[in-house]
Amino acid sequence: MSSPEAKSPLHAMSIDVEDYFHVAALSGVISAEQWGSLPSRVEQNTERLLELFDNHNVKATFFVLGWVADRFPQLIRKLADHGHEIASHGYSHQLIYNQSQETFREETLRSKKLLEDIIGLEVNGYRAASYSITKDSLWALDILSEAGFTWDSSIFPIRHDRYGIPGSPSVPYSIETANGNIMREFPLTTASVMGMAIPAAGGGYFRQFPYPVFRYLFRNASGFGDRPQMFYLHPWEIDPDQPRYSDASWFSRFRHYTNLDRCYDRLERLLQDFRFGTVSESYNAFDSDKTLLPSNQMIRLA
Repeated sequence: MSSPEAKSPLHAMSIDVEDYFHVAALSGVISAEQWGSLPSRVEQNTERLLELFDNHNVKATFFVLGWVADRFPQLIRKLADHGHEIASHGYSHQLIYNQSQETFREETLRSKKLLEDIIGLEVNGYRAASYSITKDSLWALDILSEAGFTWDSSIFPIRHDRYGIPGSPSVPYSIETANGNIMREFPLTTASVMGMAIPAAGGGYFRQFPYPVFRYLFRNASGFGDRPQMFYLHPWEIDPDQPRYSDASWFSRFRHYTNLDRCYDRLERLLQDFRFGTVSESYNAFDSDKTLLPSNQMIRLA
């Protein structure tokens, strides 16, 4: 089994621990009220990822949805016991800009306390459902900071129908919030191709691009070996046997189901081609000066 060179950048391996029925792409055909009655597959899929990471001696950051932690606390405890970093993915997987500030605050505090009670450790990192910290929801950063989070990985420097702050930094930086708090940000990976920001962070992009294309884009984003980048995946993305919802739109089915049967093998290739650690380890390994960006400047960028 080949392994990446020790001198290569330490990229961030992150897993958003949610089930197939939580995703925004299927929200038009699966309501939140149905979740509890559907067959869950998140535990078995996350266990497969845990075994794969153990085999490759990789530590990852698991952004855990509170809804999942409530039902499978033993899984979250096992991830922490194996030395992986536990971070929050919120509680209900709702888009932040569709929530009130009061609802977001309540869910944020609830999910943080739940995870900390399960693992007995402080939880410092956060990722929004569907990367929904945008120019319209930057207020969430102050709530995160006041709740005790010190870093975030929710901002995608691209233009997208559901997320993104185009023109925002593509390398780790810090944000000064509207209330004067400081939040460290590890953005999602983009490659620069002919002046355009091409998403290369994982997920659907990892499944839809041919693997050599994705590998090139990920290397491009890192300056061909100069700086760490962020990779993400969901446990359901390695599960081709999950239930299929034919009544979802064509585009939603394309986003969700493309190449599920190839994803696990591609992930194993990725672990052989690049060096990975937790988000905190990767952020700290980025030795260039981190930019401090006021949040009002983020609004002007978008």
